[in-house]
Amino acid sequence: MEDPDKKTEVVLLACGSFNPITNMHLRLFELAKDYFDETGKYKVIKGIISPVSDAYKKKGLISADHRVTMAKLATKNSDWVEVDDWESSQSEWVETVKVLRYHHQKLLSSDPTNSLQNALPLTKPGRKRKQEPNRHDPIKKKNQSPDIKSTPQIKLLCGSDVLESFGIPNLWKLEDITEIVQNHGLVCISRAGSNVQKFIYESDVLWRHKNNIHLVEEWITNDISSTRIRRALRRGQSIRYLVPDVVLAYIKKNNLYNPESEDKNAGVVLAPLQKYASDSKN
Repeated sequence: MEDPDKKTEVVLLACGSFNPITNMHLRLFELAKDYFDETGKYKVIKGIISPVSDAYKKKGLISADHRVTMAKLATKNSDWVEVDDWESSQSEWVETVKVLRYHHQKLLSSDPTNSLQNALPLTKPGRKRKQEPNRHDPIKKKNQSPDIKSTPQIKLLCGSDVLESFGIPNLWKLEDITEIVQNHGLVCISRAGSNVQKFIYESDVLWRHKNNIHLVEEWITNDISSTRIRRALRRGQSIRYLVPDVVLAYIKKNNLYNPESEDKNAGVVLAPLQKYASDSKN
């Protein structure tokens, strides 16, 4: 039998709008956990849902307070997936790589065998480093037991649409993509027949770090999306069994999605496109 103490501990982080959170969002975590369990090498210890802040400026994006509340209601009965509101509470849009850094440092500071002073910093891509890029092991002190577990790895959990969005001009910085796949890792849930592998092959950065990109095929296909949920709500159609019942009740109670809410941020350029387009001009 596998020794559970020798398995690499993993924390799954999902960033996004969650506008609203759906059953498919929750399924991503279950699919990823099954995948890692089946390898026999990893142990998923936690899942984190991190809704984006209002400053992202996505069309139809309702208040972060509502989105966070719905996510908390949806995960209330989960014993391993939780919601973190740090990103959503920021007054400015925060790059995904910074959210990963935040949670990595949080893991370090909560681990009694580590400290922020004793841990190797996450260096910027391109610098030479002696440590393996995806192993955030602390520097061992003298006489420290070699059996003490290293800090869990935190990996970005996403769908194939997010991975393929790496190719959209000015939506992601190349150095951020590099840091995500090099220092942390990516867990991508893809549908059978998708072109994710081809996309990775055609990207030099992703291909270079392909061993740190875990592709999980979703054999029981599910086309639920927040966009389709909102469309159904605008048209007065039922969304029962597409979102958790507690989320549906919250949406109805607060009359969250309607034609007016969908027009929010209409005509406003998405925050990363604003930022990176202006950076490229300077």
